Amino acid sequence: MLLNLHSYYSLRYGTMSLKELIENIRTNGYDTAVLTDINNSSATLDFIRLCTEAGIRGLAGMEFRNDNQLLYVGIAKNERGFKELNDLMTFANRNKSALPVIAPEFKNAFVIYPFGAIVETDLKDNEYIGIRPHEVNKFVVAPKKHWENYVVLQPVSFKRQDFQLHKQLRAIDNNILISQLEQTQVAREDEVFISREKLLELYSPVPKLIENTNRLLSECSFDFDFKSTKNRKTFTGNRYDDKQLLYKYAMDGFGRRYGANDKQAKERVLKELDIIDNLNFSSYFLITDDICRYARSRDFHYVGRGSGANSIVAYCLGITDVCPIELNLYFERFLNPKRKSPPDFDIDFSWRDRDEMYEYIFSRYQSEHTALMGAMGTFRDRSIIRELGKVYGLPKSEIDRLIQEPNNMLNKNEVTNTILSVYNQMADFPNQRTIHASGVLISDKPLTCYSALDYPPKGLPTVQYDMYVAEDIGFEKFDILSQRGIGHIKDCRELIRINKDVTVDTSTPKRFFTDPVIAEQLRSANTVGCFYIESPAMRQLISKLRCEDYLTLVAASSIIRPGVASSGMMQAFIERHLNPEKVEYIHPAFKEQLEDTYGIMVYQEDVMKIGHHFGGLDLAEADVLRRMMSGKYRNVNHLAEIEDKYHSNCREKGYPEHVANEVWRQMQSFAGYSFNKAHSASFAVESYQSLFLKTYYPLEFMVSVLNNYGGFYSREVYINEARKAGGNICLPCVNKSVYDTSIDGNAIYLGFDCLLNLENRLAQLIPEERKRNGAYLSLENFNLRTGAGLEQIIILIRSGAFRFLGAGKKELLWEAHLLLNKNRNTHSQVGQLFSTNAEKPQLPMFVTDELENLYDEIELMGFPVSGSIFDLAKSDYRGNADAETLASFEGKVVRVVAHLVASKTVRTKTGSSMKFGTFIDHNGDFIDTVHFTQSLQKSPLRGKGLYLIEGKVTVDYDCPAIEVYRCAMMPIKPDPRSV
Repeated sequence: MLLNLHSYYSLRYGTMSLKELIENIRTNGYDTAVLTDINNSSATLDFIRLCTEAGIRGLAGMEFRNDNQLLYVGIAKNERGFKELNDLMTFANRNKSALPVIAPEFKNAFVIYPFGAIVETDLKDNEYIGIRPHEVNKFVVAPKKHWENYVVLQPVSFKRQDFQLHKQLRAIDNNILISQLEQTQVAREDEVFISREKLLELYSPVPKLIENTNRLLSECSFDFDFKSTKNRKTFTGNRYDDKQLLYKYAMDGFGRRYGANDKQAKERVLKELDIIDNLNFSSYFLITDDICRYARSRDFHYVGRGSGANSIVAYCLGITDVCPIELNLYFERFLNPKRKSPPDFDIDFSWRDRDEMYEYIFSRYQSEHTALMGAMGTFRDRSIIRELGKVYGLPKSEIDRLIQEPNNMLNKNEVTNTILSVYNQMADFPNQRTIHASGVLISDKPLTCYSALDYPPKGLPTVQYDMYVAEDIGFEKFDILSQRGIGHIKDCRELIRINKDVTVDTSTPKRFFTDPVIAEQLRSANTVGCFYIESPAMRQLISKLRCEDYLTLVAASSIIRPGVASSGMMQAFIERHLNPEKVEYIHPAFKEQLEDTYGIMVYQEDVMKIGHHFGGLDLAEADVLRRMMSGKYRNVNHLAEIEDKYHSNCREKGYPEHVANEVWRQMQSFAGYSFNKAHSASFAVESYQSLFLKTYYPLEFMVSVLNNYGGFYSREVYINEARKAGGNICLPCVNKSVYDTSIDGNAIYLGFDCLLNLENRLAQLIPEERKRNGAYLSLENFNLRTGAGLEQIIILIRSGAFRFLGAGKKELLWEAHLLLNKNRNTHSQVGQLFSTNAEKPQLPMFVTDELENLYDEIELMGFPVSGSIFDLAKSDYRGNADAETLASFEGKVVRVVAHLVASKTVRTKTGSSMKFGTFIDHNGDFIDTVHFTQSLQKSPLRGKGLYLIEGKVTVDYDCPAIEVYRCAMMPIKPDPRSV
């Protein structure tokens, strides 16, 4: 009887979750229901799964609307009908077109039109007209010829008490005040669950409608197979050829990686190939390999990671650069006999290359079988208050106050009380369908078998469900990611070739692991710009560990993660690493399984090992713990069962209760997303590649960091690093600079992209025109050839981009005003090469203060280039300590003048805020600070700038920092331009 259910996936319309829908279906006496969310099927398969578990017959459908106009409801007779509904919605999404007012001819789906929308004589055999309860009396007296064309239609969109919430959501969706909502923009107040008994009573005057509805439902079934794999099943067209091809590729790679005589490696390769074939994962490996082969053919640098990096086959194929034998990677983390889905492969590309990789994948594997993974954005925290505040007409200032000062007495009024009363109701409501950060699905059947497809701004098809639903229905995604660190490496190699005529290879990074010069660079934490190891916290950890080798860096890459750090295991690891002779193991299983990490769980697979060997869990159960850690598991009940089994096993083994509890606590702490070892190893490989380039080619490396728009820090910090490495930092120049930063010998020319207000079109045109027709000769020549307006030329003059002319900025500004006024009158044309011979006026001598230049640079680029921020300080005082001498003041109070470049706010156990600061001293070296709550309240950090800091020096494992007592921004010299 329920042909028209809306969940809250009918975005900003429905108010009930799937579980609430199913609970109400059952309590109101129904055994069959159709989910018909508006213009999407994102929740349909999840609904079918949950209905099956609840003993309810769930069916698939969709309600089609153009804006607020209800057109018709589609109900799938079967899975083929579900695809037809999805195809219709996908067509409209792809073409950005309205849906047809009359439904197409579905072969396997029913269509129900609203009463009055269509004449019964125009109905096709599979089409009906729906009669709502309030329309029964009107229907009875209306003329009709064919009673069999009408069915019961009781839409359900919200719980009776949630009608106001529905109206608020509709106002948000239409971006209007709630008082402006029109009748056509909201549902009727009776779109709620009523009991089956009551529904039958309402339609008792027209029993034929009940009969028609039951007949329609009897013709529908939806027996979806949730167990089979939905990924593309073969790469070559059949399993045998897949097996043979993967064997060939793997053995070819084995020869390159290990030579012909490594028995241990060969045994593992053959063992893995056998398991991969038995579990039918050959296609998944071959598709991933195909993607990587294309990347190599285009000379795209990439990094393969994820659980698949535990595989020696992946290493031989060249998907990863991590040798699982060398790192003793846990084979069962990669594949175990009970695993139903293939391992994860995450492939990182440069942000510049990823779009082309997408183009290749979608072309190679066909658009109807390839799509991006969807995700669901939800109403959270501040967004709820902001959206509700707008629909109730609150000004921005009042909304800000309600968010930032919730206890302010001015917030106590009827409107804010209304907003706060629905705050918890809306929390985590789906708000908009978005795109997963990296996931790609490659399916065997067309993807519209599983949902309609969205076409977001980039135009690539995107499934309407998220990764959890994808996993539940049998998909394993391919993660195609982008990161700037890859771009650093690729661009740096090219810069080295151009600037030094040297070809550098970073594809065999093992040689970097034993380089003593790189080891010293790592030990000294001189890692700014290097992927994953440049943040203040990571540099401190490297220093404390005295890290100088690959394996230690692999561990560091994981223990920096929140799960390990928050459990206290990071501190324990540092202590044990520096004093291995003092290590005591909590149980022999810890020594046997975790001796490499001093008995500490550092990686995700360590939890699998301990859960299995200490806690008696089987590998499948231990894998659930691993998935819990990575945020990819949502069955809380299953997790509780595993916890009970773990404690039961520990009691049977006779472990002391406090020991069992402590081990479980440590395992639970990994819910903060620790890494698997292969993942950490892949990150460490990339870190070494960056570190090699920074060590031997520091200028080219820092330029490549700038041209990939940095990493953890701002542009200013990377320019400081380049200057410390011997670079001569030059302001943009119209005759030297290109769009981005360039290098010539040790001269580094900032690009036009660093000028905050320069038009992007002009920034690209300047070097292009210069390349075509030679250097610019004068302001007039530049103006005639580029067509730059006065405002843009002023920016270039003030940035120093015309300094080659030998005239001061003020003279050039006068000339620009006179020139542009003259050219405006003569209507000069862009592209004209030769200037006129008009006589230049005689100008008085102007005096320019260097301080003016610094202020110009700060305004135009965000930081001083030709000088230092310390040059702006009124006082020459620089404190009694700096980064180089700080450790010698351990336990003493120092005063330091330094420039704040980064800060991180953290919550203490009591809920108050504290901060960690990163400063640069007058020598360009880093100083780390700690601002506890009391200090932070008295002396808050007020953004980037020059500070005088007073505090006590603490040294933790030879790593100094200042525990700040008080600090304040230094007075700076006034801007002479405003005098």
